[in-house]
Amino acid sequence: MTPPLHRSKQLPALYATMAVILAMVLYGPIAQPEHYHAFADQRSWFGIDHLGDVLSNLFFLLVAAWGALRLKRSPLAGNARMGALVFIAALALTAFGSTWYHLAPDNARLLWDRLPIALACAALLATVLSSSLALLLLIPAAVASVFWWQATGDLRPYLLLQMAPLVLIPLLQWQAGAALTQRRAFGLAIGLYVLAKLCEVADHAGMALLTVVSGHTLKHILAAAAAAVIVRAITAGPQQTLDVS
Repeated sequence: MTPPLHRSKQLPALYATMAVILAMVLYGPIAQPEHYHAFADQRSWFGIDHLGDVLSNLFFLLVAAWGALRLKRSPLAGNARMGALVFIAALALTAFGSTWYHLAPDNARLLWDRLPIALACAALLATVLSSSLALLLLIPAAVASVFWWQATGDLRPYLLLQMAPLVLIPLLQWQAGAALTQRRAFGLAIGLYVLAKLCEVADHAGMALLTVVSGHTLKHILAAAAAAVIVRAITAGPQQTLDVS
């Protein structure tokens, strides 16, 4: 574990979070695109619709299984270990939830896709912070963000939860003077995740260009690769976490 992060050094992360929240409040509700469920891969193979988007979820399950094996042998303990366990479990649930959704995409099934993703984001942040309070606060917040979207159609809390690790983890690592290997690992994971989101946006363009794989399928593969980098980093030991107690 890196040296304890003094309260004053946690302030930039707090200010950044407050700034993003304020910006989202001022921006107003963010609705899901009208044609969100119209994915590019409409192929049906062996009776399975949207096969590429369905089968690519296997990568999340493989990463989760690998992560469980690594965590079993990991010296990680306490709050960080519990956070890592929730993160790895959320990856497995993402595989099942996303598979269920992509078999017949609609808002009712999308709930079970987004819920484990939100849990994974919350658990990752809690793991890196190595804080029991963070885990206790972030897990209910993750669940609430998804049900808020379902009830109101507003994606702001869910998007905030996805953005938080991308912004806060590098900022806190910098403030804590984390090891270069630690920063590189999370930097690589963030880069892969950003690429995954770009592929998601370019779903139809990717299918038109590559013909055999859609942008959304590539999104699954790249997001699973990002998760694998994170699993390797957080299960390496307590030196990959920050003490904010």
